[in-house]
Amino acid sequence: MHEATRYVLDHAEELRAEARPSDELGRITDRTAQILRASGGMKLLQAKDCGGLQGHPNDFMDWVMAVGMNHPSAGWVAGVVGIHPWEIAIADPRLQQEVYGEDPDTWVASPYAPFGRARRVDGGYLFSGQWPYSTGTDHSRWVILGGMVTDDAGTPLTPPDVRHFVLPREDYEIVDGSWNVMGLEGTGSKDVRMSDVFVPDHRVLDGVLVRDNTYSDRWRAGEALYAMRFGVMFPFAISAGTFGIARGALRAAHDHVQARVSSQGSASRTDPFVLAALARAESDVEAGISHVQSTIARFYDTVEAGGDITVKERLRFRVDQVRATGRAITAVHELYRLMGSSAIQKGSPLEPFWRDLQVAATHVCNSQEPCYLAWGLDAFGGQIPPSAQY
Repeated sequence: MHEATRYVLDHAEELRAEARPSDELGRITDRTAQILRASGGMKLLQAKDCGGLQGHPNDFMDWVMAVGMNHPSAGWVAGVVGIHPWEIAIADPRLQQEVYGEDPDTWVASPYAPFGRARRVDGGYLFSGQWPYSTGTDHSRWVILGGMVTDDAGTPLTPPDVRHFVLPREDYEIVDGSWNVMGLEGTGSKDVRMSDVFVPDHRVLDGVLVRDNTYSDRWRAGEALYAMRFGVMFPFAISAGTFGIARGALRAAHDHVQARVSSQGSASRTDPFVLAALARAESDVEAGISHVQSTIARFYDTVEAGGDITVKERLRFRVDQVRATGRAITAVHELYRLMGSSAIQKGSPLEPFWRDLQVAATHVCNSQEPCYLAWGLDAFGGQIPPSAQY
């Protein structure tokens, strides 16, 4: 077990105590952020020469799940914010120095949806837009934002030129009151916005070159972690956050079953239907985790030996990944259906896990049908749509 995960488990009770206050606050509490920073987990995918640990991806997944099973919103922040050091590591070294040079514990938020519009000027771009879902943004000092390059009239170029723009906190505004949701309330995934902010070229990454490992080969040649492919690593991080919540849901269900007696006087711990649902849910969640981690381990061994992860392997991973998270979400839902009316009460230990898991299911990296379509089109000689993430 990595020491970052051990630290989280040693502080599990304190993390659990911070979960509801985080939901009420609409972002993770300062104490939650302190625990995450102190664990070192946010630096597991950060390059060593930027003050990071540059660890194995599965150590990162274990850490995210340990956080999420005790504090779902914190686990989601851990997965989303914790994956960004991977991309910063393959960026221009000038940007790496700007982000981590003074403080290796700096957090970077996102999102990547190309809602921004960027007009080319001398030395960079003038960038404008508003983006929802900037997870963990209150505790972050930088952000990665998706955008499209436009002509001088503001019309996006054809074909679309999608880029990632990296900006410091002083260049954008966090829109308070913009995060109003049914679950994962404590992630503080608020809107961010700016207008005509200058972004120099060295803080801009071409989305195609991020995905095809051009930047990895240019700046991190021979470093296995950064050859793992953007289209693998980012869905992997969302899976980690999702599985963490599912594990927390199962633990809460265990505690509930142990203590619950129905209105007819029967104990849930002897109810065959409840026990069968609990067994199915545990099996599906743990099988999904094993499936994802075994594939990631195989991919890592491949790139460490100098190989590459093929398109077919990436498409297969995405199918398997969304199936794994989908089975976990469905199994927990079916289990909770048998937990009785007390489980739906606000204040029940089960209720927030169920809500948080429903919100996790809506993330694009957990969306099943686009992955199935991309895999099927490739398998039968069709054209994979540009929107496919692999």
